[in-house]
Amino acid sequence: MNLYPLVTYEFGCFSGPVFIYSTGSIQFLCITDPEKAKEISLCTSLDLGKPSYLSTERGPLLGKGVLSSNGTYWVHQRKIIAPEFYLDKIKVMVNLMVESTTEMLKSWERKALSCGENVEISIDEDMRALSADIISRASFGSNYTEGERIFSKLRTLQNVMSSSKVGVPGLRHIPNAHNRKVWRLEKEIETEILNIVQARSGSKCERNLLKALLEAANILKENGDLPEDIDSNKFIVDNCKNIYFAGHETTAISASWCLLLLAAHPDWQVCAREEVIQICGDNIPDADMLRRMKVLTMIPIPVLHQHPELWGSDVKEFNPARFEGGTAKACKSPQAYMPFGVGTRTCVGQHFAMMELKIMLSLILSNFSLSLAPSYNHCPAFKFVVQPGYGVHLNIKHLFE
Repeated sequence: MNLYPLVTYEFGCFSGPVFIYSTGSIQFLCITDPEKAKEISLCTSLDLGKPSYLSTERGPLLGKGVLSSNGTYWVHQRKIIAPEFYLDKIKVMVNLMVESTTEMLKSWERKALSCGENVEISIDEDMRALSADIISRASFGSNYTEGERIFSKLRTLQNVMSSSKVGVPGLRHIPNAHNRKVWRLEKEIETEILNIVQARSGSKCERNLLKALLEAANILKENGDLPEDIDSNKFIVDNCKNIYFAGHETTAISASWCLLLLAAHPDWQVCAREEVIQICGDNIPDADMLRRMKVLTMIPIPVLHQHPELWGSDVKEFNPARFEGGTAKACKSPQAYMPFGVGTRTCVGQHFAMMELKIMLSLILSNFSLSLAPSYNHCPAFKFVVQPGYGVHLNIKHLFE
């Protein structure tokens, strides 16, 4: 999405381009001032939170989970969820991520064997199924097949809600056809999640995020720390929806765009593949190998990260090499680089997401070469995240035929 500055000026505490842009029907004021970014990153006030529309207009999708809540209730949720995504726990999940990715690659191999040299794949759909399987197994002790109805209904709900007129006061309460569909999907998703919760609540499997949420719900209820409009079930459902959505949709879309860029820039695809082969050889990547992969960490980020005064005259070019010396040398103001948010609201799952992306990309690149399929139609669409409007269609070729 191209964002065109409407006004640029310097006064008082603001410097740099200031512009308004729209995502769907919501207007945003963007201030690209690195000093302000630094100030916000150091701010610990609970008054700095998420806008209210996330838990109202987008309530059926996000509820009042850790992504959308504010104040002390958000603090309680973050204290419960963040430890489940600490780096030491993420390292233990590497084998799980590898297993899921390997299963997907086997299906690609079968298609390559049956269809010939170049096989067209709908990458974004496969990435969604893969990331859904990983987050399900890692956080909820289930798998994609068991949670498939949840992911399908969440995606349907996401598409339905992204077409609504967000911001019109009271519109979400009117029992029209659109809202009735939203309410029905919301109820169905709640039922599906509670079914999984009930099936897992009495199991003796290893501790995971779901078990942490179950334990916390009882403690918060006993201590009177749940808001008046939140009961134990809603606390669990809202946060499960948040993790399902954030841990599935955003990672899948990021992986899809990365693979698209690598297909469009074969020189960088070769560079990334050579690094993977050099570090891993014939071995399955582990946490230490992933840490040493530098090329796969050079991911471009939009908006504030496209400011020429901060990043240089080549800011619009696909140039991952700008990160070869780390973030500090890539940008004049390192605090302007915030791919996972900033300050106390930094994404709790950033280590999980980066580990997952590196595993996906490293295993794909070490087994397949990628090129743009003639059928690919570049049409970014905003549906709460910027996703490919008509999918990402790539041709894949197995490297060991």
